[in-house]
Amino acid sequence: VQVLRNAGEEVTLTVSFLKRAPAFLKLPLNEDCACAPSDQSSGTSSPLCDSGLHLNYHPNNTDTLSCSSWPTSPGLRWEKRWCDLRLIPLLHSRFSQYVPGTDLSRQNAFQVVAVDGVCSGIIQCLSAEDCIDWLQAIATNISNLTKHNIKKINRNFPVNQQIVYMGWCEAREQDPLQDRAYSPTFLALRGSCLYKFLAPPVTTWDWTRAEKTFSVYEIMCKILKDSDLLDRRKHCFTVQSESGEDLYFSVELNSDLAQWERAFQTATFLEVERIQCKTYACVLESHLMGLTIDFSTGFICFDAATKAVLWRFKFSQLKGSSDDGKSKIKFLFQNPDTKQIEAKELEFSNLFAVLHCIHSFFAAKVACLDPLFLGNQATASAAPSSATTSKAKYTT
Repeated sequence: VQVLRNAGEEVTLTVSFLKRAPAFLKLPLNEDCACAPSDQSSGTSSPLCDSGLHLNYHPNNTDTLSCSSWPTSPGLRWEKRWCDLRLIPLLHSRFSQYVPGTDLSRQNAFQVVAVDGVCSGIIQCLSAEDCIDWLQAIATNISNLTKHNIKKINRNFPVNQQIVYMGWCEAREQDPLQDRAYSPTFLALRGSCLYKFLAPPVTTWDWTRAEKTFSVYEIMCKILKDSDLLDRRKHCFTVQSESGEDLYFSVELNSDLAQWERAFQTATFLEVERIQCKTYACVLESHLMGLTIDFSTGFICFDAATKAVLWRFKFSQLKGSSDDGKSKIKFLFQNPDTKQIEAKELEFSNLFAVLHCIHSFFAAKVACLDPLFLGNQATASAAPSSATTSKAKYTT
């Protein structure tokens, strides 16, 4: 591969991972440029040594030595050695094929940026296949390091505040007139919230300084198809907040997108399973009411003053719904006795939060019917009996 320096000078480098230290991306010089003496002489010198490299082999290596000043000896020769130019820690680092801030993808090239801002420079691969291989290898190492780090951090957090996901993405700016259309954003799913950071949280205090936080069961995530993309960036998703604001994100690889989707589903399921029910204030014919969404029993509408229940329906009895995009939701329930469809219209001050919450509860109910999903949750939590109990409890 090739690395382009800031001044535009092109330098050929060999890029490799340290097999015994996969937490780093290693940028060593081409092996023909580094050497050290041994007991067999070849009569050649090293350009890197001539530039003043310290050689540990020489007995007087406390001073800068040049190869041309060494006495020739028939018992010595040069051996090729690696010399690291740059070592980039991969934990919380990010990589991209795109020109920063744009949707323009570099041809078979990418760069890696460490959490402290150290950059690899632009790494140019010989083919698209090589580039994808490198990106996938780097992504796998970053993912493994992140999972290990999350496991350590979660030891200090209670069960209801466990981290499910952490990772970089690119957030699309709301203002299309800005020169920079995308900016790096660090997302984390922890407990009941989705956190949006400018930089990865390192300390407990950092979690209180997130740029934005959202209740995970009151937001909606959508993985975008190619026809839904807003520009040339691929692998995108949106998050609609409780207020109805749409946030647009881009990740580098399809595997990153799949990892995010699984993590969001898991975080939503765990939080719905934990809270079990959520109540929202609403208005019915000018009277203040309450609507409870209960994971076990379904929908319950009651008078806010007297607590008297007006009606209740199971999730399976909801046959349809519609909203006006502002405040009103019309539910279509099937009466269990008459089999007739009954319309119930309620008005909410936080329409999108209610809609997203209902969707989250339905998604969690569906997930409880998926043995594969429950099996994955049991493996992740190391509590198979809990997953089995959940399935038996919520499929009735």
